[in-house]
Amino acid sequence: MRAKGMTYDTGFVRDGLNSVEHFDPGLVRRELTIIRDDLHCNAVQLVGGDPHRLELAARSAADLGLEVWFSPYPLDLTTDEILALFLDCAERAERLRGEGAEVVFVAGVELSIMNRGFVDGDRIDERLSRLLADPEGRAERIAEIRSRLDHFLRTAAAAIRERFHGKVTYAAIPFEGVDWDLFDIVTLELIRSAEVADQFRDGVRSLVAQPKPVAVTGFGTATWRGAGDVAPRSMEILEYDEATGLPLRVNGHYQRDEAGQATYLRELLEIFDSEGVDSAFVHLFALYNLPHRPDGDPRDDLDLASGGIVKVFEDRNGDTYPDMAWEPKAAFAAIADHYSGGKEAASSADGRDSGY
Repeated sequence: MRAKGMTYDTGFVRDGLNSVEHFDPGLVRRELTIIRDDLHCNAVQLVGGDPHRLELAARSAADLGLEVWFSPYPLDLTTDEILALFLDCAERAERLRGEGAEVVFVAGVELSIMNRGFVDGDRIDERLSRLLADPEGRAERIAEIRSRLDHFLRTAAAAIRERFHGKVTYAAIPFEGVDWDLFDIVTLELIRSAEVADQFRDGVRSLVAQPKPVAVTGFGTATWRGAGDVAPRSMEILEYDEATGLPLRVNGHYQRDEAGQATYLRELLEIFDSEGVDSAFVHLFALYNLPHRPDGDPRDDLDLASGGIVKVFEDRNGDTYPDMAWEPKAAFAAIADHYSGGKEAASSADGRDSGY
């Protein structure tokens, strides 16, 4: 792959609340340095809902020589609000590109279900229920969603290109039926589940056969046994506070399976690499709002539902990186090994310190 990437969360914004409560530019730069040096990434997808945070993180990434995928990620916004966010971010991304950074602008992620105006419903659960209800009418609903999304993307892409003069893409769900003539890169959220496992490689091969470069984003799974079988829904084991929307606990008892998460990511990276995908961005580095709580009630260990490749602590730092409040999971080493071409595994086998 040309771009060996990682997705980095600067904070998802919903109803004015940011999922990353404290944003420390020094911490961001340190984590991006680890992503470059220890995970062997040469690109990073920066996601979030705060344009200022995205720009700060993008400047750090560019300073470190990483290719920047500047990816505003709106949640529960109207189409007018989405467009305003995109245009603000496009101007920021262009300033950075104009200074010599390699920047790709991502005009949203899964807009049709994550936001208002494409599927009826104020919240994602309402929109998904509406989308999936009544199988007999589903084809007509999908056609309507595609029409609404196409109209928005045509407007948004033209307005973004007036402000940003680099490559532009959109991170789509396959059913959205995006017209890729609007964009420079075909970018899809491809998440393998058990239902599509036997077709997955062939599907990737078909995508790569079309003329434009293909990028894969959004792929990953949570850290409980069996999560890879339901990977697109593996975070749905969380229970939330109805008043605040904050995660409270997992909804049952699940067995921790870091090895399973690592195997899942290793297999998908091998498929993407061998089938000629241009760029891949593992989802994702860390979720600070889903901490690892190894003591006490297992249902309080929110990291079980996290796709993060590090487990975040609330009250201490890790051992591998004593200055960081997290510890790498098995997936961290698996990704580092793949992106380094197996050099990390060889180094470990030779008895040298691999850093993990």
